[in-house]
Amino acid sequence: MSKFDDALENYTKEMKGTLKMKSVDADLLKAVTKACGPSIYNRDASTVSCGDKSELDRVKKNFLIKKLSLKDGPGLDDAIKEVCETFGSSNRKKYRAIFYYLLVKKYKKEALFCG
Repeated sequence: MSKFDDALENYTKEMKGTLKMKSVDADLLKAVTKACGPSIYNRDASTVSCGDKSELDRVKKNFLIKKLSLKDGPGLDDAIKEVCETFGSSNRKKYRAIFYYLLVKKYKKEALFCG
């Protein structure tokens, strides 16, 4: 199996196990993970730190506003906070691909990834 496939398998296990998600859209997860690019292979870049304001600002600016074409506003910060809460404060594995997947689902932007 490739490193990419290993990462996808790991994310799926995390989503179904730790996050207790009943269903995972495998095609969407694959597309979002692919969109993350090489960051999924870097230990630091592959996760999102909910305690780092500058990191969350980057998620907002580079993913929500640029990639998903959403308008800036307090709702975006609330969505990011909601995803952080989904992972839980004690979970140190807030994988970027899963984080983005949850934001895509929240804003119903699946068509951008699975057209």
